[in-house]
Amino acid sequence: MKTWPTWQSGAVAVAACAMTLLVGGCGDQSPKSAKQDASGAVVSTATSPVQSADGKKVVRTVFVVGESGFDPPTAHDLYSSIVVDGIFDTLLTYDYLAEPAKLATKIVTEMPVAEENGTLYTVKLKKGVYFSPHEVFGGKKRELVAQDVVYSWMRHYDDSLKPVWRFLIDGKIVGMNAWYDAGKKAGKLDWDAKIPGFEIVDSHTLKIKLTKPDFNFGYVMAHPAMAIVAREVIEKYPNDAQSHPVGSSAYYLKEWTRGQRMVLEKNPNWRGGTWDFKPSGKDPHDEIIVKQMQGKPLAQIDRVEIYVIEEEQTRWLSFKDKQIDVMNIPGGVTPQALPGGKLAPDLVAEGIRLQKMVDPEYTYMYFQWNDPTWGGTEPHKIALRRAVAMAINRNEEIEVIRKGQAIRADFLVPQGVVGHKSDFVSSIQYNPPLANALLDKFGYKKGADGYRMTPDGKPLTFKYTSQSTALEREFDELYRKNVEAIGIRYEAEKEKFADSLKREKRCQIQTRGAAWIADYPDGDNFTQLLYSKNIGESNNGCYKSAAYDKLYEQSALLPDGPERDKLYMEMQKQFEADTPWVMGITRLRNQVIRPWVIGYKKHPVLLAEWMYYDVNMSKGK
Repeated sequence: MKTWPTWQSGAVAVAACAMTLLVGGCGDQSPKSAKQDASGAVVSTATSPVQSADGKKVVRTVFVVGESGFDPPTAHDLYSSIVVDGIFDTLLTYDYLAEPAKLATKIVTEMPVAEENGTLYTVKLKKGVYFSPHEVFGGKKRELVAQDVVYSWMRHYDDSLKPVWRFLIDGKIVGMNAWYDAGKKAGKLDWDAKIPGFEIVDSHTLKIKLTKPDFNFGYVMAHPAMAIVAREVIEKYPNDAQSHPVGSSAYYLKEWTRGQRMVLEKNPNWRGGTWDFKPSGKDPHDEIIVKQMQGKPLAQIDRVEIYVIEEEQTRWLSFKDKQIDVMNIPGGVTPQALPGGKLAPDLVAEGIRLQKMVDPEYTYMYFQWNDPTWGGTEPHKIALRRAVAMAINRNEEIEVIRKGQAIRADFLVPQGVVGHKSDFVSSIQYNPPLANALLDKFGYKKGADGYRMTPDGKPLTFKYTSQSTALEREFDELYRKNVEAIGIRYEAEKEKFADSLKREKRCQIQTRGAAWIADYPDGDNFTQLLYSKNIGESNNGCYKSAAYDKLYEQSALLPDGPERDKLYMEMQKQFEADTPWVMGITRLRNQVIRPWVIGYKKHPVLLAEWMYYDVNMSKGK
């Protein structure tokens, strides 16, 4: 899904088909904090040590980097998107417990059925869906209607916003691109124009006509970027909508100290709902969750507090000190938190539960395709990128930096995502001697200082952009050692994560580590990362290949199956031939959950699960 630092040990989403193991459990040794139900399962009765001044339920969580803002079309980092997912509504969502991930209704009365060979969807909105209170509504409750959906999706074509998710619908809705082109020609988009692909039947019924079949369009309707906004709010804050998120979901932004703290509280206009999910049959803890939550009103938690803590040790100490309720174990503390792969006895004694899984993601290091030294299709430039790819020691990264909590990623579609090829082994493997030979062959000679020069005699430097954290310094040490082993000078460039994202979208970073986690559990969500039309959005390295583009466009028309799998293999071959990235790893998530947090399970695709779990505030139970 979104971009985040490669050093983060897991993002806030998990694989649709990932392995999920729940170990440890609520093993608090005190009889006051745990009991067994009729089936013998251990169920926590521990109470939270904190609540709001007015007695409301509070859950505290953590981000590992600062957020950038909360406007759906522009929220391009994972953390901002988590908040967007908690504040705004999308048409569809996901079943909380189903494995693999299964789409479900959110603000529609029924699942939209694909008609006319997958090119027509009818959306019937629920009545009584209201935006959170805001002065722009003049003290009245503002209901979400069909026109709001149209307006929200049109905003992805507002170039002044620098939208990053346009690729989700670009060229897919009849007449939308023509409307955009007309607006560019006129110098202004007509927000009141009628687009043929959107037929508003009545205030709560919308027909969406596609230009061609899209078997993943249901996933698009569930994507946080396609969340629905109120036009009045956007027009009140035309240049700063990201600071004024007003949605219709369970929470609204109550407080925000940029890069430090976010507080969300229950939307007083929220429509409500009832917790009603079935166990997946694949996770034994699902039965406990169902017993804890079945029949309760949704959104039991009144207040969500999010803290930005970049350093691993500080995050871990905050959790140990009971200041954080749910978090992922930082990679650097894995040996002490998970000795032998099991939750440490002192954590078990506190009733802390561990959830382990494989994230549907991978990390990668991209080379800027527009860079005069590192980008392009000339044979010597391909050789340079290939040599670096063979010099990066991912096994050392896994063992030393990630403490064994990762696996190699070779294929363009990761584990846990439809289209993954589990038996695939890349032709590009760690091999410094071969990397050196390749550089020698293509004219990268060493100077008197021992460092290589370009074939035309210019200095050659590998400049890697990242953040100033202790963990990133470990990556600097690894990459410096790796590239210097093949005679290339290393330079570390440090800047804030948000600044890197901005420059990245303008194709201004030479080399950076990035990552992508599934927006939806289908291979298309990953193969699109190299599509040239997504430059400035999801194609971070600005890679351009007519051959790859053609294969991608063919694959995008097909459902999962042998025909699409064959195209994916051809795309993989083209990728390896050009080597625009160095493939990285897929991280293992080790989520620790305090015993007073009940009903919690990290979902395969959902970002903000706050409305689906609870916090025990009752004393003496």
